[in-house]
Amino acid sequence: MDILKIMEFLPHRYPFLLVDRILEVGEDRVVGLKNVTVNEPFFQGHFPSEPVMPGVLILEAMGQVAACLVSRVPGLEGMTAFLTSVEDAKFRRPVRPGDQLITEARMLKFRGRMGKVSVTGTVDGELAAQAVLGFALSSNLTKGGD
Repeated sequence: MDILKIMEFLPHRYPFLLVDRILEVGEDRVVGLKNVTVNEPFFQGHFPSEPVMPGVLILEAMGQVAACLVSRVPGLEGMTAFLTSVEDAKFRRPVRPGDQLITEARMLKFRGRMGKVSVTGTVDGELAAQAVLGFALSSNLTKGGD
């Protein structure tokens, strides 16, 4: 799935669209890619002499990949996934300019419009971050609404 298709699923835009490509799509699993470049606006202040992607933005990137998974649930297409919880978040290695953050999102449970997704982020096959994200789906008023 290329960036144009991703933008159909996610309402995010620059500088907060943190998924460049969806590499794999399965029934209960999606794998996405974020190319981390030195041109990212957050690297100007985090940290100029030791650039590291902020953990909260790593979680955001992983959450956006997870949103690509949950927004594909039959009957709920076009809805927006909102983060409701972050559990067991762990950061194992820094994510730096030049890295490719590969996120795997797996559906753990889904009921009604709420659920949980397990996410892992790796760089060069090495675990960088992991978490369990809770979400709620809501109508997207920006697409064809008011």
